[in-house]
Amino acid sequence: MCGEFHPPIKPLPPIPSVYGPAPETIKKRASELPDIVSVHMKDLFPDFPESIYDPNKPETLEAVREATWNALEKVDISMIKPGESVNILGSHHGFTILGGAPYAEMIRTIKDFLEEKIKDVDVRLRVGVGLRFREADEHIKRHGLDKYFNGKAKGIAPIDAGVPIETKIGTLYGIRAAYDADHIVHAHNSDVREIHFHRHVDRAVKPFGMSYARIETRSTYHQNLGPRGANFVARAIFESPFVQKKWTFASFLVPFPGGIAGVDADNDLYELNKRLTLFNFKYYGKIITLLSQIDETIVILDFQAPIPYVFAGGVIFANFSAAGKNIDIFDLDRPLPGYTWYTEAFYGKNDKPLLPEIPPVNPAIKALIINYAWGGYPSVFWAKHLPTIVVGEHQAEVFRRDPQNVEFMKHAVIAEDLDSALEFAQKFADTDKILIFDGVGGGINLSKSLAEELLEKAPEVSEKVEKELMPKWMKQRNLD
Repeated sequence: MCGEFHPPIKPLPPIPSVYGPAPETIKKRASELPDIVSVHMKDLFPDFPESIYDPNKPETLEAVREATWNALEKVDISMIKPGESVNILGSHHGFTILGGAPYAEMIRTIKDFLEEKIKDVDVRLRVGVGLRFREADEHIKRHGLDKYFNGKAKGIAPIDAGVPIETKIGTLYGIRAAYDADHIVHAHNSDVREIHFHRHVDRAVKPFGMSYARIETRSTYHQNLGPRGANFVARAIFESPFVQKKWTFASFLVPFPGGIAGVDADNDLYELNKRLTLFNFKYYGKIITLLSQIDETIVILDFQAPIPYVFAGGVIFANFSAAGKNIDIFDLDRPLPGYTWYTEAFYGKNDKPLLPEIPPVNPAIKALIINYAWGGYPSVFWAKHLPTIVVGEHQAEVFRRDPQNVEFMKHAVIAEDLDSALEFAQKFADTDKILIFDGVGGGINLSKSLAEELLEKAPEVSEKVEKELMPKWMKQRNLD
């Protein structure tokens, strides 16, 4: 401990990607700044479970494998006959959690389990992406899954050849390669992720309308129907005769703000969804509610993902952007969050919401420093709404050459290095409170002043979530 605080948690090193700056250009990490400490999740919330995986201890992957195998032993796989084919359906999002190793290990274990239990089964891997069409292939190669699956692993993109799926609401379109096997296994993760979109309604079902769907179907989330309204699209696809004929089971890596809690699997996706929803309310509900109580902070992004998907305490920056005091993004009585592509369409020329029910971007964010982040996601919104400083020409060039962010640098300034970026931000933000989104496990890297604030507020937040907020969230979703 540094006095009463822990030293900063070391983030994972930068990784090469066509969507990010070259790793060697990242000269300093935010956790190396002066007066940065870490607050551990169990210091904030003693009731949080222990993580079974530590990214700094590769040997702990064995616990992920064991948890996966034990979960799979409880599912029925009798529908898969000898000699038949199975597609394990994954998502790029799972590979952003603690470097992706635990998610990759769950996928490897599913393959090994099926091959041990079923004679001559043909197991393939299909990994869906959003708008970064090469990202899945990068993850597959990085974790050796191309070799592990003997060349039968590939990324699938929403612009790939589609397959029509007849549903109760008409013809929708999946990605053909996702369904080109006799059976499918839904291999996903349960972090709250884009709660600003799905609002934690049918969270476990969402990939059927997103990661495994063609662009014209998945766009219902982003543009056509907006938050919550698009949830029934994923349910319609999943419940279609086409998908149900191929359905076997789901296996979910279960992250939480303190790391990896385990793996859960079930033939009944809706029962699995209920368990994961309650779990997330209890743990993610507490950390998101706590972060929402922050009065002011300078945010530093320092992680291998696009701007909205960088993590602090297991929470992505897009969630923090949409949260804030008196704004509960789990609350279904609140019609629209402050940030989604859908609500972006309802901002006027002065970048103020046109509709009074759209809250502003989290006013606690006084400045945004981008030390390390990827492109490949429309992010000009943040540069327009927040004072934004980009560290170095190498990071600025990521946005300049990104067709989804060609105007980003028109709304941001460039600092020569991280220290000068922070010095500049502190002058106009007039705060010493710093929150770092660098994806570390087990805690949060931040300034001492902000650590003190979170430690002080955590007990009250914990009680409020358990006694007041969780019952409301559950009732809104018809959960016991």
